[in-house]
Amino acid sequence: MGYEFQVVVDCADPHTQADWWAEALGWEVEPQDEDFIRTMVAQGHASEDDTTTHRGKLVWKIGTAIRHPERPRVLFQLVPEAKTVKNRLHLDIRVGDERRAAEVERLTELGAKPLHEGRQGPFSWVTMADPEGNEFCVA
Repeated sequence: MGYEFQVVVDCADPHTQADWWAEALGWEVEPQDEDFIRTMVAQGHASEDDTTTHRGKLVWKIGTAIRHPERPRVLFQLVPEAKTVKNRLHLDIRVGDERRAAEVERLTELGAKPLHEGRQGPFSWVTMADPEGNEFCVA
């Protein structure tokens, strides 16, 4: 039996990170239901401190997710501590040798930072950092 899973990314600004990754991957940010959030606050199940406003909409402060119909969900979750060391898990964006340079350029224009190039046998990639410094590879 297999299990479904989602990938969770700890971050300082989950809504901005979700926006960035949705743009980077061509996915969409999951909509949040403002009426539901207001109802949860009104009924005492949550407080105003559990919410924030992002792009003019009421959202849960703790996080948000991006989705694609054929891929695992990626959740961006608020954490109090800053990133201090290399990721133990990272995403690879697989575009192929012929598109790698253009994709690295596009992601750099979106705010990513190229870190280094790698190669193992016939495989090569560029390791980059997203706007909060989380490493990922373009292969």
